[in-house]
Amino acid sequence: MANLVPTGKWDARFLGPVPHDTSYYAKCMLGGAIACGATHAGLTPLDVTKCNMQVNAGKYKGLVSGLRTISAEEGAKGLWKGFGPTFIGYSLQGMFKYGLYEVFKDFYMNIAGEEASTKYKGAIWLAGSASAEFFADVALCPLEMTKVKIQTSAQGTFPIPTFAALSRMSATSAETRFPFGSLVPLWSRQIPYTMAKFFFFEYIVNLFYTHVFTAPKSSYSKTTQLGVTFASGYAAGVVCAIVSHPADSVVSLMGKAENKGKSIGTIASEVGFANLATKGLGTRVLMIGTLTGFQWWIYDSFKTAMGMGTTGGK
Repeated sequence: MANLVPTGKWDARFLGPVPHDTSYYAKCMLGGAIACGATHAGLTPLDVTKCNMQVNAGKYKGLVSGLRTISAEEGAKGLWKGFGPTFIGYSLQGMFKYGLYEVFKDFYMNIAGEEASTKYKGAIWLAGSASAEFFADVALCPLEMTKVKIQTSAQGTFPIPTFAALSRMSATSAETRFPFGSLVPLWSRQIPYTMAKFFFFEYIVNLFYTHVFTAPKSSYSKTTQLGVTFASGYAAGVVCAIVSHPADSVVSLMGKAENKGKSIGTIASEVGFANLATKGLGTRVLMIGTLTGFQWWIYDSFKTAMGMGTTGGK
C-alpha cells in the first residue's frame, strides 16, 4: 500500500488531495501525537485543578480559587504535577486516535461504497472515531492512571517524577489496579468524547463550507481553512466535554485513597450523577474547548505542511 495505485473503482483512499497510502497514515499518526501531547501537557495546571475539584469539591470550589490553593500549598510546581505522564500518555493516545481514525474512516467508507458513504457519512465518522479510540485508550490507560494518582495524592505521599511514579504504581498494582484498572471507565469517557469530537468537528466543518465559505474548499487560503479548523474544533470540544464529564469524574475519583477497592457503580452511586456531571464542568469545558480547538489546528497545520490538506469539508 506504500505505492497506492488507482484501480478504476471508487476508493475512499483517493478522495483527498493525496492518496491515503502507508506514508499518509504514518504522517497522520505523527501529527496526532504532536497535537495531543503538546496540548494536554500545556494545560496541565487546569487538569490538576479540575481533578482536585472532582475528588475534593469542598476544598477546591472553583478554577481560580483552586489554582490559588494548589499554588499556595505546593508552589508553582504543584500546578505542573503529572506533566510527564500526561505528555507521554496523550502523545500515544493522539497517535492512535488521529492516525487510526483516518484508517478506519477509509476502511468503513470502502465497505459501505460510494452511495452509502455519502448518505450515511455521520455513521462513518462515528464508527471510525469509536474504533480508533478503543485502541488509543489501551495505550493511554497506564499513563492516565499514573497522572491522576500524582495529581490527586496528598503532598509528599506519592512520587511526582514520571518513572518513579510508574514504578510505584506497578509495585502497588494490587491496590492501584495498574496498568489497566481504569480502562473500562476510560473507554466510557473517551469513546463518547472522541465520537462527539470527530462527529461534530466534521459536521461543523461541513456547515462552514456549505453555508459560509461556499466556493470550493481548495479556493480558500490555508489560513482561512485553518481558521475553520480551529473554530470547528473548539465548538466540538465544548460538546464532547459535556458528554464525557461524568465518566471523567469517575476516573478521577478512582484515584482517591478512600475509594480503594470500590466498584465504579459504588463510587457513582455515592457521589450522585448530578455531582459527577457538574463538579468541575466549567473548568473542563474551558480546558477541553481550548484543547480540542488547538489539537485540530495543530493536526491540520501539520497535514498542510506535509502537503496533505486540511481535514473535512468537500
